Amino acid sequence: MITVDREKIARLGLSMSEVAGIVETNLAGSRATVLRRGGREYDIFVRLAEPDRADLAALDRVTLVSARGETVPLTSVISVTSARGPVIVERKDQERILYVSANVTGRDLGSVATDAREVLRGIQTPDGFAVTLGGEYEEQQKAQRALLVAMLLALVLVYMVMAAQFENLLDPFVVMFSIPMALIGVLVTLWLTGTTFNIQSYIGMVMLAGIVVNNAIVLVDYVNLLRRRDGLSLREAVTEGARRRLRPILMTTLTTVLGLVPLAIGLGEGSELQAPMARVVIGGLLTSTLITLYLVPAVYTGLATWQERRREAKREGEVGGEEGAEAIA
Repeated sequence: MITVDREKIARLGLSMSEVAGIVETNLAGSRATVLRRGGREYDIFVRLAEPDRADLAALDRVTLVSARGETVPLTSVISVTSARGPVIVERKDQERILYVSANVTGRDLGSVATDAREVLRGIQTPDGFAVTLGGEYEEQQKAQRALLVAMLLALVLVYMVMAAQFENLLDPFVVMFSIPMALIGVLVTLWLTGTTFNIQSYIGMVMLAGIVVNNAIVLVDYVNLLRRRDGLSLREAVTEGARRRLRPILMTTLTTVLGLVPLAIGLGEGSELQAPMARVVIGGLLTSTLITLYLVPAVYTGLATWQERRREAKREGEVGGEEGAEAIA
């Protein structure tokens, strides 16, 4: 191990980088120039001969030139001792770091990380030291946070698009009820298939945010059409709309589900990587279909009834105000 006397090199007007560069040049070598021949480039390194590099005593013959132009032996500013140390010093965020790596087989990465964190809690680390989990687990956590933001952004964009199309805020609110309820099918499907909630499952959740609302949009839009065009009452429009839209809703759901079945069961090479995404979509779609046919009409009826009562109360208030004004006049 080579230790540099910082006070001596400071008095000589030298820096740590200059001393380290000289030691590296003599022992490991440094690139002096490039030789170009036949269209190829060859790096030329300068360093001590092999016998001198094998003997650290050869550093006695290496000299330094101080800031005042004086020639100083290298060994006067360094000390060479035998000790054990790292072959390579790695740094991250300007701090030394040591990697302890392991491969995970037969278990998911999240559960292994949880067990490792429990073991690390029982280890007393000295002051200035910290133990963190990195590698694939760190990248997985970053990806999950990014996908969570993407899913929330997808929900906001879906709501904005529906609000612009329906030209009100209540109908999109009714449609959005089918999204959180789809989680029931997602969780049940993952539990039945023994699938972990991983990055592919997150991607499937982001896809569900835009898929599961399709059936509810078809139903709500047709109910609005029956009320506006045919003048049906609220209950009649909801009942007739659910009956007539049953076949299109089942067709769109079954075509999507059946198309994802081969991927969900892992047919084909490499398909097991995408299977969690397909299982999430299938479970969410099947559950959202039932919700669309039962919960969405109920929520639509309740909100429409509340809206009509508000309008009637507002009209009665306006009429009462006008009568009071006439009586005063």
